[in-house]
Amino acid sequence: MRWLDLLFAHWPLDAAALAATLPPPLELDTFGGRAWLGIVPFTMADVSPRGLPAIPRYSTFPELNVRTYVRHRGLPGVWFLSLDAMSWPVVRGARRVFHLPYVHARMRSVRSGELVTYVAARDDPDDVGARFEARFRASGPVVRAADGTFEDWATNRMRLFSADSRGRLWRSEIAHAAWPIQPAEAAIDAAELAGAHGLTLSDEPPHLLYARRLDVHGWLPVRA
Repeated sequence: MRWLDLLFAHWPLDAAALAATLPPPLELDTFGGRAWLGIVPFTMADVSPRGLPAIPRYSTFPELNVRTYVRHRGLPGVWFLSLDAMSWPVVRGARRVFHLPYVHARMRSVRSGELVTYVAARDDPDDVGARFEARFRASGPVVRAADGTFEDWATNRMRLFSADSRGRLWRSEIAHAAWPIQPAEAAIDAAELAGAHGLTLSDEPPHLLYARRLDVHGWLPVRA
């Protein structure tokens, strides 16, 4: 798969509030003594099983992730509070196969020059409604995140954890090159999306990063 026009927006949040969103086997991971909530809008493209061609109608769509960072048995990973997508096959398939909390939404991601305008509104009958809007652009050159920095800690995570309907924990691995990240500037309305998870964004300005494109490989989940 290919991730396009991606914005990492991170807010420091109360650790107890974020920990309450995790299943018991997972431990909240922190950076600099702080817990972080990430909201990540992007466009998913060329999604297909390895070795097979992508089907245009189903392989490219906007996606919007709400995430935090965890450890399990010493392994760092990502925990998704939700993943919005404008594709019912993806929503239903990812719920079933990857045990991920996908939600269907009406979504639009439009690039005009260097500016990306992104709008999402949930219309999933199985979930609470929420809207998200953002306008963002890169504001500096491409860099590689240095070891030990927040940028490296928050972006270079090669696994995700999920839980099935029986509460069993699963782990999925991914692989990609180092993120070609850039500093970013953005106007974001994410309060309603965070509120859908019982969270309130801090008044502190978010930490922003942009990536134009990243090619990614993923594997089916295994029991964690």
